[in-house]
Amino acid sequence: QWQLVESGGGLVQPGGSLTLSCVASGLAFEDYDIGWFRQAPGKAREGVSCLSMSGDRTIYADSVKGRFTISRDNAKNTMYLQMDSLKPEDTAEYSCAVGAKLITVESQCVMLSVPYWGKGTLITVSA
Repeated sequence: QWQLVESGGGLVQPGGSLTLSCVASGLAFEDYDIGWFRQAPGKAREGVSCLSMSGDRTIYADSVKGRFTISRDNAKNTMYLQMDSLKPEDTAEYSCAVGAKLITVESQCVMLSVPYWGKGTLITVSA
């Protein structure tokens, strides 16, 4: 039985930082591309950042470029999203995804095959 379990969400003030983690189990994590996606209330899901299986390709949405950093530790079956200089507009539910076939659409990352999704963790950026 596979699982993706996110942690690290919560309430943070504007300008603050958070690090999201997503631990994978029951799947060959190292054989997949990974990504973080977010959805704010009333808005479409946004591909925040993706990282290829080999680590040689990284995609960031324009809205987070220069502020967020995606990484992975295959030895720990874990992916991370370091988020700095957070803004109120970053408020959303963030979900990790493990899949394949990364492409960029209108500056966002899209994964054409996503067999594994996390349940999501809420981030609220507010004073």
